[in-house]
Amino acid sequence: MRINIVGAGIMGLSTAFALIEAGHRVTIFEQGPIPNLLASSGDTHRLIRHPYGAMGGYARLINPAYAAWDRIWDGLGQCLYEPTGTLVLAREVLSWAEQSLTDMEQLGIQSQVLNAAQLHERAPMLDASGVELAAWIDSGGVLLAEQIVTALGTHLLMRGATIRTHTAVASIEAERGAVILEDGERIRADGVIVAAGPWVHRLRTGLKKRIRPSRQLVAYLQAPESYAEAWKRTPMVLDIHKDGGIYVVPPVRGTGLKIGEHRFSLRGHPDDDRTAGEDECSALLESCRGRFLDLDDYRIERGKVCFYSVEPDEQFVLERTDKTVLMTGFSGHGFKFGALMGRLAAAVITGRADADDIAELAAGHVMDPARIDALTTPCLA
Repeated sequence: MRINIVGAGIMGLSTAFALIEAGHRVTIFEQGPIPNLLASSGDTHRLIRHPYGAMGGYARLINPAYAAWDRIWDGLGQCLYEPTGTLVLAREVLSWAEQSLTDMEQLGIQSQVLNAAQLHERAPMLDASGVELAAWIDSGGVLLAEQIVTALGTHLLMRGATIRTHTAVASIEAERGAVILEDGERIRADGVIVAAGPWVHRLRTGLKKRIRPSRQLVAYLQAPESYAEAWKRTPMVLDIHKDGGIYVVPPVRGTGLKIGEHRFSLRGHPDDDRTAGEDECSALLESCRGRFLDLDDYRIERGKVCFYSVEPDEQFVLERTDKTVLMTGFSGHGFKFGALMGRLAAAVITGRADADDIAELAAGHVMDPARIDALTTPCLA
């Protein structure tokens, strides 16, 4: 089959990887370069972890996601992932952490509830005051996002994919499997994958109530020298409270220490100015007060603005219409599932998987591990 893919973020490139592996021909259209630093995939690193609170369907999809990433590493000839473990902290509202720990037990993943002394031993740079529940989970780590996207682009070129960077798609003919470029050029294929991230509204009408662009700020920090080595050894940190909380990505393989808010702004447009303001970066750092010891000794190195496509219930959208498969609504936590979602989308567009079943799986509705295995194993084979 010949497949057009719109968008060269992790979703589009992972789909192309699966299709090329299966012997299909792909043409990838990307409005910017690869990697596109304005895309949802365009940052130094992303997290992959099992705890998901009430969204247990995604917790159960993490093992298949790891299996799909292993296929990527095999193809690339290198592993762009660093295991760190996961440290969950809960304040005021404990249900997210408690449900996650229940899921870990059911999944057979080792976890340990920590007292204040144990938390200090694991993470001496963190302030334990106000923490009502702390738990170490023996899974999770950091995906080196920009390196992954770069390596996938190079790999796909070497495997015969056609990649058209700096080429914007104006519209799609879903029933014909065709894309129309801004200059009027029309390229037909046997199917189209739409993985356009926060720009998806340009290509698919009727999504405004379902999918919203969300401007998100992260900040890279320089830790005080007294804590620099401790941060290199720490797991990822998910510090959850009633208003959302923060997450912390530890520095691995030369990357920076990164913080972000565990909630969505649900505002902005992806073509807006991406400048990270000094005041908003300072406010993000201030949200770490009561979480980091000696916060005033930390320095903001830089802020970065990215955009996510958010579905109201944070449920991934992967659905087929005619000869087109739409991938959207990955709500900021899609990168970890990119390798798996790419294989699922490839299976749907080539008719190897039932579109309705995969749509249900992608939305996190499938909870039975046996059914998850039944739906994902053919796609991973």
